Amino acid sequence: MSFTIRHATKADCKNIWRLIKELAVHEGKLQQVMQSYEDFEQDAYSQKPWFESLIAEVPKENKSQKGFTTVGLALYYYTYSTWKGRSVYLEDLYVMSEFRGFGIGKSLLNTLAKVAREKQCVEMKLNVFGQNSHSRAFYAAQGAQDVTVLENWHTQRFNAEMLDKLANKAP
Repeated sequence: MSFTIRHATKADCKNIWRLIKELAVHEGKLQQVMQSYEDFEQDAYSQKPWFESLIAEVPKENKSQKGFTTVGLALYYYTYSTWKGRSVYLEDLYVMSEFRGFGIGKSLLNTLAKVAREKQCVEMKLNVFGQNSHSRAFYAAQGAQDVTVLENWHTQRFNAEMLDKLANKAP
């Protein structure tokens, strides 16, 4: 099946939002999608965007059962490691189920790696749900290392309530 990978534009925002919600349903986490589409669009396409996206498109003759030609997404942003330097964080990699197995996910990942190296990033980071053995195997097959196992690093998070508590203690 033929497809193209390209950088997303503001005109793609509704399709990106649709794919994000599909991913949330796929992961059984739709209730965790709490922001509005309007906030998402603002974060994506303001003067200083919070993230960037790559999308995968198929020709119209290969559109999805629901009529979509945008069938995959890699949403990412840049971070910084004080020990290593520039990094890219892959927040979401998603391909619609009917388009899996055609190399679209690999192409999105490869294209993001190319973008990262062009930006002189030294590493790509991402999180995978522990129970998602298919995704863990996919990333491992591409050369990803599980740093929880390898280096004993654990992801920590402060939710909005805890951020408020911490912020209220600031001088």
